[in-house]
Amino acid sequence: MFSVTALGEVLIDFTDSGNSANGQKLFERNPGGAPANVLVALKRLGHDVAFIGKVGDDMHGAFLRETLESNGIDCTGLISDPDFFTTLAFVALDESGDRSFSFARKPGADTQLRPEDLPRDVIANSRVFHVGSLSLTDEPARSATIEALELAKKSGCVMSYDPNYRDSLWTGADAASKQMRSLIPYMDLIKISAEECPLLTDFEKPEDAAKDLLDKGASVVVVTLDADGAYVAAKDGAELVKSFRVDAVDTTGAGDSFWGGFLTAFCESGKDVKDLTIADAAKFALFGNAVASLCVRKRGAIPAMPERDAVEALLGE
Repeated sequence: MFSVTALGEVLIDFTDSGNSANGQKLFERNPGGAPANVLVALKRLGHDVAFIGKVGDDMHGAFLRETLESNGIDCTGLISDPDFFTTLAFVALDESGDRSFSFARKPGADTQLRPEDLPRDVIANSRVFHVGSLSLTDEPARSATIEALELAKKSGCVMSYDPNYRDSLWTGADAASKQMRSLIPYMDLIKISAEECPLLTDFEKPEDAAKDLLDKGASVVVVTLDADGAYVAAKDGAELVKSFRVDAVDTTGAGDSFWGGFLTAFCESGKDVKDLTIADAAKFALFGNAVASLCVRKRGAIPAMPERDAVEALLGE
């Protein structure tokens, strides 16, 4: 059985890497995509995981498949499509390591995943099924995502959701909000950023947004607050779990590494998702914060995901 199977995008992050000798901007090729990042974090922490998605049958798609497979991720559900180009993202970094994105996705291969492409046995053989929201921006991937969620729910998977909002990939905030909210009824574990609170709920404040999502059926809601840590809410209470202070080099993949750590701790707890307490959720978030604090010390997303011993050493300090 897979600890976690994720459906969604895997892409190339071409990350700002200074200038050439001729003064031209250089970009470093880094594999990424939020669902794939989460899986690599989990695998490096010792869990068997599987990916479902689509890349182009091109040099970038071949690189991404090789990257996932070399990281030990099951790619039974990764399709190489000769009719569409692999999605690319160009990432600019400011002095503090924060990012801005420009996407080449018109359409990208990741938007072309079809319901008939789904590896149903892989989904049914997973403890946790995880998705983001970027597979909802276009058809047919939107329909494939919903069908996968229905199958995962019927199979008894724990349902995990990180919307990972990227405004330039949607026709507008209203369209994004409608689609992002459509997945909430399926979900047990939800992670959102502070900026996503009004997109997923009718509330601006993390406390109010988390309560709203709990009232709609989630067992645990986490609102990430960047350097301030994570606001964690469960049925029996809420808590702010502080982050580990670090000078960030590149925040690409920070939230994904956090959620990979959180899901790792959840899977290893052996607890039923419906029985989770705030003490449990805060413990999972602390582990996630440790993973994220190590990730942001290096460039890229997948290349920066830490190994288990480094996380345990940090927690033991």
